Amino acid sequence: MNSKAAAYQQLDDKQKLVEQHATLVKRIAHHLMARLPASVLVDDLIQAGMIGLLEASKNFDGSKGASFETFAGIRIRGAMLDEIRKGDWTPRSVHRNHRTISEAISQVEKEKGGDAKDAEVAAKLNVSLDEYHLMLTEVNAGRMVGIEDLGVTEDVISTEDSKGSDTPFEDLLQGSFQKALAHAITTLPEREAIVLSLYYDEELNLREIGEVLEVSESRVSQIHSQAMLRLRSRMESWRED
Repeated sequence: MNSKAAAYQQLDDKQKLVEQHATLVKRIAHHLMARLPASVLVDDLIQAGMIGLLEASKNFDGSKGASFETFAGIRIRGAMLDEIRKGDWTPRSVHRNHRTISEAISQVEKEKGGDAKDAEVAAKLNVSLDEYHLMLTEVNAGRMVGIEDLGVTEDVISTEDSKGSDTPFEDLLQGSFQKALAHAITTLPEREAIVLSLYYDEELNLREIGEVLEVSESRVSQIHSQAMLRLRSRMESWRED
């Protein structure tokens, strides 16, 4: 096969990859929409995700060991999050509540030496339980509270960002973070750990998780938000170190 034919074949292979994984873009977009306000349009996420998919098809290196779907999923989701974060439509009060709740959870848990309950955090914040739950809902919808907000993003495992043994410190840092995070998740209250598992591992949306737990979708949103804020407070020492 001459060089021109090889180039055409390579282009055709990339086009096929994009076509085969277009449904992955839609699935990830609808999964993220469960955590976003109505002002964000799913079509905008899909458009950004398709760009991420195209970039993934250009940069994928099968010799690195990861499957294309895994690699593309990271790129697609990253492109969608970048699109959302370009316009900071989040009110300042939501950013402030994110920090305030995380600090309150940390203070309560230090004082009692155990998991902070909703009512205890609300009391620390000097708000009613209903007001606290509303704050959690706003934080979860207004800010992309997720694993990527805890200190090390998923993108560090992409083939572009880790090209081999020339970055041993970064590889060690990422491995240490993942171990610390995995341990922190095991210390969460059972229901919070279940929500994270169903959302991130099983890729259920909030409505589906609500059906499993027999609670409302809004309650799942609150549990998810509190779980991430609790993790953030428990990972704070690691982040500082």
